[in-house]
Amino acid sequence: MNTEQNPSEPCKKARSNTNPGASGAVYGLGFIGAAIFFIGQATTFWAGVLGFLKAIIWPVFLILKALQALYS
Repeated sequence: MNTEQNPSEPCKKARSNTNPGASGAVYGLGFIGAAIFFIGQATTFWAGVLGFLKAIIWPVFLILKALQALYS
């Protein structure tokens, strides 16, 4: 096996992602909490479906409320 590096090939650098799965875990836990909250507040089936859809996009509500508080 040839262990020499070809000078014409660019050197591959290691990526420095310290923990790429952390944001997915935070979103997942937030989704579960939001789904429990919104579906728990529902009084009809379609309100529960709407609650599930709201749970998917809960970060939008978070950012909206943060910006409203910041600029009011």
